Amino acid sequence: TTSITLSTIMITMTTHWLMTWACLEINTLSIIPLISKPHHPRATEAATKYYLTQTMASTTMLFAATVEALSTSNWELQLMTKPMPTTIITMALMMKMA
Repeated sequence: TTSITLSTIMITMTTHWLMTWACLEINTLSIIPLISKPHHPRATEAATKYYLTQTMASTTMLFAATVEALSTSNWELQLMTKPMPTTIITMALMMKMA
């Protein structure tokens, strides 16, 4: 639970896309053992589904951040100028929240 708390705090403090992505991945990898802790087939299935959903959202977010960085030559979060990468990142973050 310490890694969940620290990664969440780091996400709120960072302004760089790659650091945000890395903290979200730490958060994801910290939650999976909590989901699968009761050694039950349904818990394992839930953890697998959670992992696959988070992986797709993470890949989508990293792709959109890379497209934005390539078009603006900047990895800062505050300088989102293109509407398409912004929309894709928003959708990826919504997938990560669900």
